[in-house]
Amino acid sequence: MVADVKELFDMSREQLDGLFANSSAGEIPNGESRGTALIAPGTVCTKEIAECLRFFAWQGKTFDGNKGQLKNRVTPFGVNAVSAKVYKGPSFHDQKECVIIDYSELRPVQWVRDEIRLIAPQLYLGKVYWAKMPLPVHFALEVPWHPE
Repeated sequence: MVADVKELFDMSREQLDGLFANSSAGEIPNGESRGTALIAPGTVCTKEIAECLRFFAWQGKTFDGNKGQLKNRVTPFGVNAVSAKVYKGPSFHDQKECVIIDYSELRPVQWVRDEIRLIAPQLYLGKVYWAKMPLPVHFALEVPWHPE
């Protein structure tokens, strides 16, 4: 079992996919989450890329589990934008249950779909798809997140 996000930085894409495959969906999160992009997983620049993206582009997601919706927190100011539907369903990865983040009604990202599974208490691992094809991008969500 993974203890925290830092452990994910050292994992390869294959290891992250294995962790995702061996995890359960968990509940649909509720509230603000802290996001960490995992681009170029297992390389020396994974952590630096994640820190740069968090500062300039994406800080995480704010879930409204009761309504089955979320908004991504973007820009250096953490603006809630880029809405999506949230529900449980079969994963493109292995057809097992996951939490689906569905952007299909939002142009120009209607081809994007995120899937998350609970990998540790209050820690989700996500995969990103474009038109059902996996992208070489994973992400972590720490839920609930209380900004300092």
